[in-house]
Amino acid sequence: MANTNLQFKTNYAVSSKIEPFYKGGKVQISKDEKHIFCTCGSRVNVLEISTGKIVHSVEHEDQEDITSFALSCDDELLVTASRALLLKQWDWRQAQCTRSWRAIHTVPVASMTFDSTSTLLATGGCDGTIKIWDVVKQYCTHNLKGSSGVVHLVQFHPDISRLQLFSSSLDCGIRLWDLRSSQCVCVLQSHYSAVTSLCFSPDGGTMISSGRDKICTVWDLKTRKAKRTVPVYEAVEGVVLLPENTDFSQIGIKSKDLHFITAGSKGVLRVWEASTARCVYTQNLPSTFAPVSGEEEEKDDDPRSLTYLLHLPSSSRLATVTAEHNILLYQLPSLTTQQQFVGYSDEVLDVKFLGKGDTHIVVATNSCQLKVFELLTNSCQILYGHTDTVLSLDVFRKDSLFASCAKDRSVRVWQMDSDSGQVRCVAQGSSHTNAVGSITCSRMKASFIVSGSQDCTVKVWDLPADLSTIGAVTCQLNARATEKAHDKDINSVAVSPNDKLLASGSQDRTAKLWSLAGEGNVGLLGVFRGHRRGVWAVCFSPVDQVLATSSADGTTKLWSLQDFSCLKTFEGHDASVLKVIFVSRGTQLLTSGSDGLVKLWTIKTNECVKTLDAHLDKVWGLHASRKDDKMVTGSADSNITVWVDVTEVELAEEQAKQEDQILKQQELSNLLHEKKYLKALGLAISLDQPHTVLTVIKAIRQGEDSREVLEKTLLKLRQDQKESLLRYCVVWNTNARNCLNAQAVLQVLLTHLPPEELLQYQGARTHLEGLIPYTERHMQRIGNLLQASMFLNYMWQKMRVAGAPSSMGQDDEMDTTPLTQTQPFLVIDKEKGKGSSEERQDAADESDSGQDEDPDCPVEEEEEEDEVSVTKKASTNNKRIENRESTKTNGNHHSESEQSSEDEDVEEDKNDQTKTAKRLPVSSAPRCQTFAS
Repeated sequence: MANTNLQFKTNYAVSSKIEPFYKGGKVQISKDEKHIFCTCGSRVNVLEISTGKIVHSVEHEDQEDITSFALSCDDELLVTASRALLLKQWDWRQAQCTRSWRAIHTVPVASMTFDSTSTLLATGGCDGTIKIWDVVKQYCTHNLKGSSGVVHLVQFHPDISRLQLFSSSLDCGIRLWDLRSSQCVCVLQSHYSAVTSLCFSPDGGTMISSGRDKICTVWDLKTRKAKRTVPVYEAVEGVVLLPENTDFSQIGIKSKDLHFITAGSKGVLRVWEASTARCVYTQNLPSTFAPVSGEEEEKDDDPRSLTYLLHLPSSSRLATVTAEHNILLYQLPSLTTQQQFVGYSDEVLDVKFLGKGDTHIVVATNSCQLKVFELLTNSCQILYGHTDTVLSLDVFRKDSLFASCAKDRSVRVWQMDSDSGQVRCVAQGSSHTNAVGSITCSRMKASFIVSGSQDCTVKVWDLPADLSTIGAVTCQLNARATEKAHDKDINSVAVSPNDKLLASGSQDRTAKLWSLAGEGNVGLLGVFRGHRRGVWAVCFSPVDQVLATSSADGTTKLWSLQDFSCLKTFEGHDASVLKVIFVSRGTQLLTSGSDGLVKLWTIKTNECVKTLDAHLDKVWGLHASRKDDKMVTGSADSNITVWVDVTEVELAEEQAKQEDQILKQQELSNLLHEKKYLKALGLAISLDQPHTVLTVIKAIRQGEDSREVLEKTLLKLRQDQKESLLRYCVVWNTNARNCLNAQAVLQVLLTHLPPEELLQYQGARTHLEGLIPYTERHMQRIGNLLQASMFLNYMWQKMRVAGAPSSMGQDDEMDTTPLTQTQPFLVIDKEKGKGSSEERQDAADESDSGQDEDPDCPVEEEEEEDEVSVTKKASTNNKRIENRESTKTNGNHHSESEQSSEDEDVEEDKNDQTKTAKRLPVSSAPRCQTFAS
């Protein structure tokens, strides 16, 4: 179509991913306050606070979910407990399990904690028992019985000299255990619901407990009685004592009495004075995130509620965990938000690039909150405003402005500050009568937005002339035009590049073209008919009078804006095509579908040039950057992937690589000609081409004093070069034509290098074990040749003709002296024998090296999919495509060509009466015999 000289895109590579790292459960922060430890299924992920990236991860091999974990106070030991009733001790920095033992509990472990010396570990089980473990001497020291039901809380007294352990279980009492006598000395009764956390005063004489019964209790541990009950009017999940001798006047603390902070179901941090039971400070929330009251407060899994509260004393910060799996860090004493991390995004419903240079992405998940990620650090801003699930996003040409719509029947416009990166809501409108499923922005300038709703109408909203001058008050928008556009839910709307046309796609299987030129009116220009199911997305070409549509019928179509005829149809997805966008200046298309695939199409040839498989479920979000050099996808599998166009990069790299290869090959040839073998060998190894290295070895062995020169050259190599050489020898040794060169190198390495050094090489044991069977095979082959040559000597002695001395009888011993060149006819016979042997070996080598293409993968069965509208997409994505996942995990199968190659090896081995490496049992201690002279 347009610009035939444009370089087509051929491939995208994954640049970065934002994946779930926390799906609920325990969260712990290291004592050095550099890492956050959190559970994610069968893994414990370690998040680096400074970068927001996962730097370590430990996982149980049995894939059983981790029920609890604990990090020692010195940050050295990590112990995890799984549903398989195993306790594992980890070197978490190396992700290595250093010890594993049975938990003794009859049911899974529910809670764990270390004492302040990092030598004792307490585990509370769902069986009502508590076990104390000495992790240094590795044995169980205590078995404490008496708790009723699940022991969901265990905590040592910070003064280890007291040897006291506190626990809480189903009866809501706090048990105090004396570890000297292994007895429960008392039960502190105050709460009528689950006790959630305990904190201790610096002197260890006072303890504060929190519970879901909406109270906190201040305990005197000397008398073991409650000093004060503080009603906090919310289910409390965490409590932290504020440090003494610190100025906290910013948050209302004016006395030196004991103060503590609570976090719970209302989603706010509050400061309490213990002596008076008075709330002295309540954290300020975003203006659009007001606390709730009454029955609404009691909802389970309210996204506003807080589930953990952690204190970071060194940096004077607090960390909270929300019910939506977000981890937020606040700075004391102001309680201002410092960092936010999103542990789990649920289903990603839409995603767009944002900011100057596309440095950020804004994401709509199955939530009323929007999330803005900085791609460089993964740090996140959580935007509050909508009161129900956000369904769609779009960005203006001005890179700091974007719009959103949601199930709460409203639309909002947001602006990012170019300096601070902070995002705030600058305008909102709400006059739809049902969920708003799609939104689009004007293209020329930020003058209007258009929304499409489940109420079958489209609305055009005018924006103020200059949104940047609007203060803290959010501007209220009014719809300048409302049009009943379709008979069913509207799934998508799009504005043309000149802001004069509007396209809409609906569940009624049609797309429509509208005029936006008239003041206050939306005029119908035409209807695009041809899809067999609902239309999911519409998109204008940036250069041609063409509209692209994608549908639940699995097709993508191009339509003429002049006569509304279908120009092209693209078929390739196995299920609904959810999104379509133009790239490469309108010459190519990107589509995403319910099959989890993203496809790149060239319009002129009607061909799919690349299929990207990075998601396991529906890809709802698809957006290309303004420079068209990268794209971002978001899926119902909770993953967000940033892709970079590698076409131009690959071409440049390939050209530079070819030029570099030519120069290095010329240099290598010069070095060999000058007999500078050490430099030649080093250069060949740096190219990482075994055949080139073999060429250098052959050149060395063909010269004078080859053995001494080879030995001298090899021993001068660096350790990493020797490692590479050992790896190449394994490859050469599998071929009879190259085995002598391989054995010559091995003889030098095994003779002059001590075993301790060899075993330090990466993969050395595997390489040596791989050498054994082929070496034995070559030894047996050479032995057979030697036997054949001895038979020829025997035949020569028995074939004496007339003229032989009469004194030689039949019983005389055979002359076994080697045959010399004075026996031409035997030399000819020997060469024939040798040639036939080489021919047989060459044939075997060819059979060994023969490889065919892998057979086609089986086609997946088409998924049955109910026809649902875009406004219901958040509630219909709960099922994952299991057959795709099973296909991905089946990566270790052998192709037919590999099997046939193995059969040929086995057949040859039968002829040679030997076994290949795959058949030969290998001893645990590698041994390798060289036979090169």
